Amino acid sequence: METTAGGLRERKKEATRTALHEAAMRLAVEHGLDDVTVEAIADAAGVSRRTFSNYFGGKEDALLYGDEQRMRGILDRFAARPPGETSWTALRAAFHDLSGEIGEPDPRWAAQTRLARAHPTVLARQLAHYATFERALADLIAARDGLPPGSTRAVVMAGAFMTALRIAALAWTEQDPPRPMAEVTDETLAAMAAPFA
Repeated sequence: METTAGGLRERKKEATRTALHEAAMRLAVEHGLDDVTVEAIADAAGVSRRTFSNYFGGKEDALLYGDEQRMRGILDRFAARPPGETSWTALRAAFHDLSGEIGEPDPRWAAQTRLARAHPTVLARQLAHYATFERALADLIAARDGLPPGSTRAVVMAGAFMTALRIAALAWTEQDPPRPMAEVTDETLAAMAAPFA
């Protein structure tokens, strides 16, 4: 019974986080981030300002929550890949596993990416999130490849992968005509893996 209650509680918390994220996205796209307040986001999600503060430190965190979840999804899927794969192959497969589950990104995600580039506070928060995930990914790569923690190879591979995802996301937002996100990301990952010499 406690497990069921705990599971229900976690689902409710996740539903609240998602509602706040979606409200932040919608309001930022409609009105511009500078004109959106935490109170407006909380109102749009049907929760109190205090509840908002229980979930997010500010409107930037609420806005970037979907991006954070996608990054966590890649880490989880990478950790679950078969041990016989090279780390780079496992990273690409983790991206494809996640893409297959969530499908083509919502066009609002492109709007979020443009917001991040336009607002220093969002960009700073996004880069901090990416740095955190990059360190976690480097640790997973080192463990997978039997390397010491902080190994240059693991750090460089994690950095290359995260950089490729950032480049692909920006390229995807600027495609005209639009192309599938997975296709743009595959091209970027292939280019990143190719030697420069």
